[in-house]
This record gives sequence, C-alpha cells and structure tokens, in this order.
Amino acid sequence: MWWFQQGLSILPVALVVWSAASFVFSYITAIVLRHVDPLVPYISDTGTIPPERCLFGIMLNISTFLGVATMYVRYKQVYALNPEKAKILKLNKIGLTLGLMSCFGLCIIANFQKCILYYIHVVGACLTFGVGAIYMLVQTVLSYLMQPELHSKDIFWVRLFVFLWCCSSIVSMFVSSVVLYSGLYGMNLVQKLHWDPQEKGYTAHIVSTVSEWSLAFSFLSFFLTYIRDFQKISLRAVASLHGRTLYNTPQSFATDEQTLLVAGSI
Repeated sequence: MWWFQQGLSILPVALVVWSAASFVFSYITAIVLRHVDPLVPYISDTGTIPPERCLFGIMLNISTFLGVATMYVRYKQVYALNPEKAKILKLNKIGLTLGLMSCFGLCIIANFQKCILYYIHVVGACLTFGVGAIYMLVQTVLSYLMQPELHSKDIFWVRLFVFLWCCSSIVSMFVSSVVLYSGLYGMNLVQKLHWDPQEKGYTAHIVSTVSEWSLAFSFLSFFLTYIRDFQKISLRAVASLHGRTLYNTPQSFATDEQTLLVAGSI
C-alpha cells in the first residue's frame, strides 16, 4: 500500500496538488496568451480574462470542496481523540467554523473576478486568507494542547513555523498593497495587468504579488502537515432505513421519523 492510500491521507494531498495546479495552469495559460506579465503577476490577474478565467474558477471551486472535506475530517479526528476535554472540543468547533468560512471565501474568489467585482473579490480574499490564518492558529494551538500524548512535538513546531510564514506574508502584502493603491502611483490600478519595470509603483507591485504567492503556498504547506495525521483515520457512512419500502408510511411511523429528524439522528 502506498503512503497516500493509508487512511484518508489522499484528501490533503489532493487539496494541495489540485490547488497548486489551479494556480499554475491559469498562470501558464495567461502567460501563453500574453494576458499578464511573466514576472510574478497577481494570482487573481491570471484568472481574469477568458479562457483562463473559466479554468481558474472551476478548479478553485473543486478546491473549495476538497478544503471542506479535509477540514471536516480534521474536526472528526480531533473530536474522536479528545471526547472528554471541553477546552479542546470548543477550540475544535471554532476551528471547523473558521475553516468553512475560509472555504466560502475561496469560492467567492473563484466566482467573482478581481477586475469585474473588485470589492466582493476582496471580501473573499479576506475570508480565505484572514479567517484562514486564524484557522491555522487554532489548529496549531490544538496541536500544542494534544502533545505529547496524542500529538508529536515536531508537527507542532512545523505548523507554528508555517503559521508565522503565513502571517509575515499577510503583513507584507497588506503594507505593499496599501502603498500601491494609495493613489501615489495613479488611479484604477485594479484593472492594470501589464507593468513596466520603469514605472513608479513597480517595486510595491512586485512586493505585493510575491507576498500573495507566498501567502497562497503557506496555506498549501499547512495542509501538507495533515498527511501523517490522516493516515490514521477513516470515515464511513451508515445507511439507516426508516421503512421496508419507499412508499408512504403509516401516520404513526411518520411521526416517529419526524421526531428522529428533529433530534438530529440523520
């Protein structure tokens, strides 16, 4: 059995590989068609003009699904390992909520392009990277609380390093973007896809784009740390029939079924 066939380790692997491919493929397409400059464009700029916009959108939507699945499995794993520790269970629920919000932000990024609906795109980016960074912090804290009995110390330090990498990228991108879009270097820079190295603001632009790529790959690197953990878990769905046929059931049985649904048995 290959290492990625153990447990559910294929989930974080698929998430990282697919998401990286979505960035790379849209970048290559945009470069070949000369829609953006080859030297470190914004990731969003590589998914602005068709046909790369279509590729970028559908691939990131699939990444959203993989992200939700990965975060849910992580939630179930932490819950199963700590069934009676209230502090860890509370943090675990907070982590799942933050993770789902981050995935929703990624879906917004995929479907609302930067040059078309800029402010909605920015909201999606804030959810993805801002809320996502808090998700990384929560998972890092959980790794700390679960060591050494249930978690390796090494993985805690790796996740802490990746979290700090993410935070430094966020700060660098925020500062350079504020400088770039402050109005000192012209207006309507959001629509600008081609830059001349001699232009004013080019340095701030490069710092901002490099920070964005760094931020994206810090996120992907964090999910790589799940691979070893996911080798030790598997989930299965159980079908529970509420009748012997698919025809309408008697009133008494329907009442019982409704009670179960309200109680959250399904």
